[in-house]
This record gives sequence, structure tokens and C-alpha cells, in this order.
Amino acid sequence: MPSTRMTRTTRTTRTSPSAFRGLPPVVWTIFAGTIVNRLGYLVTPFLVFFLASRGVTGGDTTYVLGALGAGNLIGPAVGGILADRIGRRPTMMIGLIGAAAAQGALFLAPGVWTMAAAALLISAAGSTVSPAAYAMLADAVDSERRRRAYALFGWGVNIGTAVAGVLGGYLAAQGYWLLFAVDAGSMLLYALVVAVRLPEPKREAPAERSQDGIGYGVVLRDRLALLLLPLFGVQLFVYSLTEVALPLAVRDSGLSPAVYGAMAAINAVMVVALQPFATAWLSRFPQLAVQSTGSALIALGVAATGLADGIAGYTMSVVVWSLGEVVVAGIAAGLFANLAPAHARGRYQGAFSWTWGVARFGALTLGVTTYTTLGPATLWWTALAAGTASAVTTLTLRTRIASRTTHGLAA
Repeated sequence: MPSTRMTRTTRTTRTSPSAFRGLPPVVWTIFAGTIVNRLGYLVTPFLVFFLASRGVTGGDTTYVLGALGAGNLIGPAVGGILADRIGRRPTMMIGLIGAAAAQGALFLAPGVWTMAAAALLISAAGSTVSPAAYAMLADAVDSERRRRAYALFGWGVNIGTAVAGVLGGYLAAQGYWLLFAVDAGSMLLYALVVAVRLPEPKREAPAERSQDGIGYGVVLRDRLALLLLPLFGVQLFVYSLTEVALPLAVRDSGLSPAVYGAMAAINAVMVVALQPFATAWLSRFPQLAVQSTGSALIALGVAATGLADGIAGYTMSVVVWSLGEVVVAGIAAGLFANLAPAHARGRYQGAFSWTWGVARFGALTLGVTTYTTLGPATLWWTALAAGTASAVTTLTLRTRIASRTTHGLAA
């Protein structure tokens, strides 16, 4: 029976125009809520411009951006533990409501240090949501469909971003307070969706859940997970430069915030248009090879930012790394979810999301510092070398990953 089900799933995925058919209602609810939330993802991409409007420039910008990145080191770790202890649904609501309140605090903050504190709260609260959401997705589908579920999640992010990129540029021109109002409102609306539409998944019995304690020891004892996380972290660092260093490059080229908004929209529109078909078509190839190829494309596209000096050049670089984003969608998250025992899915996703946080923190601090002190060229060449090297190294683990995945499916 298992082999028949796997064959049928593969055939449907390859011939269907959409890779997302057959996913359960919980997945689609998270998808819809993610779109709503991402429609309001306006403050962070335009934060550099907002800070400049408040007279915060140069080194002071690094403090606020660094605090924003530091919150991503706290939130995922807390969110992973809470998702396994108190549940996926309450963890998501705590994060969304807390981040919405922090948005208002940032807008009203009177100085650099209060802005930094509010930025820390925004990212810490907001990043508690993803481990719980990822764990809920893993609870809702079997291992064969997790890559598709996570790709759908990413597709929702980009549908929202496609609108938010254009909307953000327009709202920033009208007044930055509008960015904060829409961002906080979208978070509260997503929290309402979670409260009304998402039931809490049935969890393991307390005795089973406590066999590995309440912390991250279960992840730290997993040698394969500890090998994969740094490699994914490097790849995520390179990708995070598209959000952090790209607006700096656009600004230094003398272009307006609306140009950066247009670049974000190009990325989102490409992913929205290509993702369903690319996910279905690429499923026939070895997924680790697909992941590595896409990561190399992202590194190449990010590095190409250093060659751009106008709208056409930036557009070309965005197209390249956007294609890479389409290729890798859902693979790393699905692979890591398949490594996790059922009782520790929240903590495994917390570790994966924490890796995202480390990568983003590195982009906001080390990336910005490299850009401003050593020069943009150093950052772009480093991104190309690091991204390509990590993609190649990931391929060397294909035998161990295949063996672990096969054992998990058999179990």
C-alpha cells in the first residue's frame, strides 16, 4: 500500500498544473492568513528610508537594524519551545499580537535607543510565529507532501509581497505612519484568522513529549541536523542580503524608495507566476540537487547587484535570484521537518527558524558593516563565494539525508 500511494502522489504532482492540489484545509488557512499578514509587510523593507526621515543615518542606522536582527535570534528559539509546550495556535497568536503592539512603539519611539528596543520587540515577537506555523504544517501533512505545503506557504508570502511592494512605495510617499498602521492591522487580522479558523492539532501524550526534555537537546544530539543548519544558514544569509543590502545599493545609486518597492514587486510577481508550475516540474529531480542549484542561482543574482547602476541592472539581478528562490521553495523546510520526531517538531522548526534569524542578523549587522566599511564590492564577491560553496557542500550530504529520509518513511 505505501508504495502505491507514493506512486500515485508522484504521478499527480507531475501532471497537475498546480503542485498544491490535495493539501488539507489547515494548510490553505495558513496560506490565506500568510497572504493577509504579508500584505502588511511594509515597515521592515522601508525601515532604512523611515529612519532617514527621522534623522537617523550612518552608524545609528546599524544600531536599529542590528536590534531588528537580534530579535530574530530570540523569537524562533522561544517559539519552538512554546509550540511544543503550549501549542501551535496560542504561540502564533502571542507572536502576532505582540508584534503588532511593537509596531506602534517603533513609530512613536523618540530616539535611536527606543527605536532599537521597539525593533527588537517587533522581530522577537514576530519570529515566534514561524516555528509554530511550520510545525502545524508538518502536523497536517505526511512527509511526501511537506515540500509542497512549505512551497505553498512561501507562495503566500510572495503573493502578499507582490502587492505590498507597490503599496509600500505609494504609502511611504504619503506618510510613513501609513506603513505602520497597515503592518500592525494585518498582523491583528491574521491573529483573528488563527483564533477562528485554525484548530489546535492533537499532540503527543505528556510522557512522550517529555522524553527529550523541554529544550533543544533533541536537536543538538542530531548530528545530521547540526551539519545542515550551518549550510542552510549561509544560503539564507546570502538571500537575506536582498532585503538588507539591496535597499542600500538602490539608495546609494540615487534612486527613490519606490524603485526598491518595484524591485520587490518584480521578485514577488515572478514567484507568484512560476511557483506552482516550478514546484510540480522540479519534483521529478533529486531535491537536494535542486536545492543546491537554486542556492547557487541566488548567490549569482545577489552578486550581480554589484554590477548594477540603474533600474535595468537591478532588474536583471532581481530576476536571477528570484529564479533561484522559485527553485528552492519549500525544499529546505520540508527536508528539516522530515528529520524531526513528532513530539519535537516545534523545536526542530524553531532551530530552522533560528537559523533564519542568525542569517538575517548577520545580514543586518555583518552585511551592512561590510557594505559601509569595506565597500559594496567586498560584500557582493563574498556572497557569491559563500553561497556557491555552501550549495556544493550540501550535496556531499545527499547519501546521509537519503538514508535518514528512507528510514523515516519506513517507520
